Amino acid sequence: MPASITLSDLSFALPDGRVLFSDLNLSFIPERTGLIGRNGIGKSTILKLITGELSPSAGRITISGSAGVLRQALEPSPGETVADLFAIRGDLVRLARIDEGAGSEEDFAAADWTLPARFTEAAAKVGLDVAAATPLAELSGGQRTRAALAALMFAAPDFLLLDEPTNNLDREGRTAVAEMLAGWRGGAIVVSHDRELLEGMDAIIELTLLGARRYGGGWSAYEARKALELAAAEHDLAEAERQLDETRSKAQVAAERKARRDGAGARKAAKGGAPRILLGAQKRRAENSGGYLNKLSERLTGEAEEAASEARAKIEVLQKMKVTLPPTGLPPGRTVLVLKDIVAGYDAARPVLRGLAAEVRGAERIALSGPNGSGKSTLLKVITGALAPLSGGARVEVPFVLLDQDVSLLRRQDTILENFRRLNPQADENACRASLARFRFRAGAALQVVGSLSGGEKLRAGLAAVLGGASPPQLLILDEPTNHLDIESLEAVEGGLNAYDGALIVVSHDAAFLERVGVKRRIELG
Repeated sequence: MPASITLSDLSFALPDGRVLFSDLNLSFIPERTGLIGRNGIGKSTILKLITGELSPSAGRITISGSAGVLRQALEPSPGETVADLFAIRGDLVRLARIDEGAGSEEDFAAADWTLPARFTEAAAKVGLDVAAATPLAELSGGQRTRAALAALMFAAPDFLLLDEPTNNLDREGRTAVAEMLAGWRGGAIVVSHDRELLEGMDAIIELTLLGARRYGGGWSAYEARKALELAAAEHDLAEAERQLDETRSKAQVAAERKARRDGAGARKAAKGGAPRILLGAQKRRAENSGGYLNKLSERLTGEAEEAASEARAKIEVLQKMKVTLPPTGLPPGRTVLVLKDIVAGYDAARPVLRGLAAEVRGAERIALSGPNGSGKSTLLKVITGALAPLSGGARVEVPFVLLDQDVSLLRRQDTILENFRRLNPQADENACRASLARFRFRAGAALQVVGSLSGGEKLRAGLAAVLGGASPPQLLILDEPTNHLDIESLEAVEGGLNAYDGALIVVSHDAAFLERVGVKRRIELG
């Protein structure tokens, strides 16, 4: 029987009673399926329900075959090694005893002589070159993720369940994961916001508040379908607005016609000649008719307004954020940044950066690239003055702002509006509100406390506060801006950056993001 995973009428509620999803029906077969949706919509919860870590509120899950799972975070236990991830420590100890001449008859009977070679092959498939005895605590977060992926492949389950497998991975690690999945012949359910990785999927399932929808093909096919949905929604809006105008026009014509009739009746009554009882009846009929027409007009107009409002809301969901920002005034060719023979690090005997020299002019868009540990964050600290170089120097010649991974320039205890006012003291209330609205923080949304925001909302709020003022900085520096963002947040950030006309320096391993914000030059480290 082919391997499969089926979710039937599945519902799940959080301990506080909030329902994540209800009556969900999904089927997974031996293909690579990307699972996407806003943060908090329930993607990771679905993986936990499949593995049995959580129990559904209602419905059932049917699994034919085996499944192995990769979690977002891997926290090693004391003494845990790479071999423990692969569940082969005892087998390797047995082989070592045999090599030392201390093997028992049972050791020889149970020995798997292919094990070391199979371990090395599995590790190589994800670009990992470590010994099985290496403690996990000695590996970086990205290396641990790769080791866990290799162990998962080594176990060869029917289904891989991967929760954000490329988070915290450098370019090399992301490529290794993509290549591993490209060669995988079993089933895979991949929760990810990595559009490059999603391009290699056989299907994409999008989770929304309305349920789940399946799209055949990878990311490009998904985007093409969403573009068609947007075009259909725009057509619906145009039709709804036409009907609203028509309804209002008809109501106005009917009201004017009735007013003319009522006026004619009043003039006739004023001349006299008609019995008083007849005049009273005519007046009541006119009043009743007027009340009916008013109610009918209100109902039809309300229905048309509701249809138009629904169409506008659907377009805002489907349409990527586009904003218009004040110009930075950065002249073409203006020297923005000069790096001169920089040697920097935290130990003079082992500097992270050696002899780095570069220059940025005009509105260049530059990515700082290199494997994890190559000194990208160190260089940002040198550029911004947070770390003095051991030798050489960095000179920034224009106003600049750094948005770090935590968007720490925003005060967590203050609202978005309060932060905007603090960073743009010259802006009045209307200007503040208008700038925040451009970044989709309208009305009450601008009053949210920063500490309550998701990662994507916080970065969008940071961009609004920095770029939405009357005089945006001429240089913007971003440190890993796409980490942990859902796709909707990513596209909102891209919309803000594409409206910015200053120079941009960004640290990111997300190739799709770098391409979409117009990065044309890279400074390679390491």
